[in-house]
Amino acid sequence: MKISQKLEYACRALAQLAKHHDGRTLTQLEDIAQREAVSASFLVQILNDLRRAGLIDSRRGKAGGYLLGRPAAEISLRQIVDAVDPALLQCSVSRDGESGATVRQAWDKVSATLQHALEQITLESLASNSSGAMFYI
Repeated sequence: MKISQKLEYACRALAQLAKHHDGRTLTQLEDIAQREAVSASFLVQILNDLRRAGLIDSRRGKAGGYLLGRPAAEISLRQIVDAVDPALLQCSVSRDGESGATVRQAWDKVSATLQHALEQITLESLASNSSGAMFYI
């Protein structure tokens, strides 16, 4: 499965925010970028997408930064995908030809299964420090 760098960085940034989430402590952009070894200029664009989707809040200024918009247990991987890379869940198969409708129906079923699996994985599970976390689909 090909996951975009933007989606990967969004998940990593949100995991950082979840690890430090107490509902009021802000995490600065530079701290997230350094901990996750990502470009701060690219990360700010991603964080803006997450803010527009309501997944995070931000404060401007010298003492500003980012924090989760709601508890990590209430944020699903599906919501993260929808915020930064919604094309991942769009089916591009046409219904043309004699077999088109049947083939499209099969891919729609795969897409629905993927969407359901993404809804079951929470940011809380991504941010947990337990190694060897296993996700079942």
